[in-house]
Amino acid sequence: MLRILIVGGYGVFGGRLAQLLADEARFTLIMAGRSAARARSFCDGLRAAATLIAARVDRDGDLDAQIEQIGPDIIVDASGPFQGYGDEPYRLVEAPLARGVSYLDLADDSDYLDLADDSDFVGGIGRFDAAAKRRGVFILSGVSSFPVLTAAVVRHLARGLERVDTITGGVAPSPYAGVGPNVIRAIASYAGKPVPLTRNGQLSFGYGLAETMRYTICPPGRLPLRSTLFSLVDVPELRLLPAQWPGLRSIWLGAGPVPEILHIALNVLASAVRLGLLPSLAFLAPVFHRTINVLRWGEHRGGMFVHIEGATTGGATVTRSWHLLAEGDDGPLIPSMSVEAIVRKCLGGEPPAPGARPAMNELELADFAGVFGGRLIFTGTREDGADHGDAPLYKRILGAAWEQLPPQIRDMHDFAAAQTAKGRADIERGASPLSRIIGWLFGFPHQARDVPVTVRFTVDGRRETWTRQFGAHSFSSDHTEGSGRSDKLLEERFGPFSFGLALVASRDRLSFVVRRWKVFGLPLPVALAPFGDSFESVADGRFHFDVEIAMPLVGLIVRYRGSLEPTGTGL
Repeated sequence: MLRILIVGGYGVFGGRLAQLLADEARFTLIMAGRSAARARSFCDGLRAAATLIAARVDRDGDLDAQIEQIGPDIIVDASGPFQGYGDEPYRLVEAPLARGVSYLDLADDSDYLDLADDSDFVGGIGRFDAAAKRRGVFILSGVSSFPVLTAAVVRHLARGLERVDTITGGVAPSPYAGVGPNVIRAIASYAGKPVPLTRNGQLSFGYGLAETMRYTICPPGRLPLRSTLFSLVDVPELRLLPAQWPGLRSIWLGAGPVPEILHIALNVLASAVRLGLLPSLAFLAPVFHRTINVLRWGEHRGGMFVHIEGATTGGATVTRSWHLLAEGDDGPLIPSMSVEAIVRKCLGGEPPAPGARPAMNELELADFAGVFGGRLIFTGTREDGADHGDAPLYKRILGAAWEQLPPQIRDMHDFAAAQTAKGRADIERGASPLSRIIGWLFGFPHQARDVPVTVRFTVDGRRETWTRQFGAHSFSSDHTEGSGRSDKLLEERFGPFSFGLALVASRDRLSFVVRRWKVFGLPLPVALAPFGDSFESVADGRFHFDVEIAMPLVGLIVRYRGSLEPTGTGL
């Protein structure tokens, strides 16, 4: 049995931790905060196998007496952010240490952006190391996505490398995750202000939320997040990771909140602070909090990435990235999962070593597999040189997911210069006049059943051209690897129109999902983009295709489905 006191337990972050631990009957979870009534209400609403106890704990009160009365084995401080701890920020560290109780901290009222970890607080926890070792307890700070998961990912990606030159990473929350007022105040306090980091091999400064980059999060074979704008944030890894990788030349970590129009507005205001036009954004924190929690739209999905560049012992340059995708309500649980993993290891007889330190080395990436399991959280790695180079186009985009596909689908896309496939197909056309006009503009075949079909695939550099012939009717399109906002997508071009298609792989099919579209290079509204259930599959040992193209307000334009068999490089 373990008694775990969660200070700030009915807050967003502490509540999510309780949700994660509630299935274990060997836990006693003491949910605490300044309001015993709110703690009781939270306990009453949580279905749990664990024993739940409500308690009042005031970090500004007599902590020694409160901890003695409760008698926990571990204290988890989820009552941050740390910037608000005042002149005695370590009171909730010192009190349990004096009584021989282990301690973990994370920042309350956050989503899995986890932006409120104050780097100075986390970095300063080492002052208690000698005392913690004497008492035989662990004092771990910053137990969250930033820095524990990030550091574990970097170590995983760096295996086999002699050095790591650059580290870039970021988190992109769902717009529906919810952000607490404390986190908004913390972010506003450093927006546009200097943020210490390593750049060009030396200590330098960036500017919080005023520096941006764009990245696409896409575990191989999964539906990627849309291309996301990330802004520099002040997190502990900016100081801690360079100490672990002495040759590191550059590190940059960001956050990608959406909707993007609100994010860009925040960038503009942060730039005004950087230029001295505003003293701070702290006075706007209440407005930011209300706006970001009211104006929500977009997909209920989020993610995280870590991207490194380095070199092998032979001097070969290597670029690797790790991607995490979280669907729905599982994403906001991720920051609490670092604490969950450590606490469950304690229950299994594997507690952290005694001492006080930042928590970034306490878990390896494999430790997260158990806490991610059973949830809609998907991860994967990509490596330049394996995903790119001379590999076929589809293999470059799919990366490691290529091997998951049935061999018949891989064979259809695995060619170096040219390939021809033949088969039979059925064609269905939309009935509306507008549908017929669009079908004519794109050159789609007429409605027919069981017609012969031939597809000729040719390669010109990094572009494939597919020429499809249904009976006497033919049309073609070009396929290339997307870039910019179409990164990680297959770009298919029909004349002036181009479509960014996500390749979603499973063990029995390859699906095509429209994520972007343009005409003459100009982006068009995604809400008006073509859609349909289009995929390749295998049945009776043969390659099958099913392509459906429809449009909002128009309906079906064309659907063609059938089977193909590669016949070689000639017709």
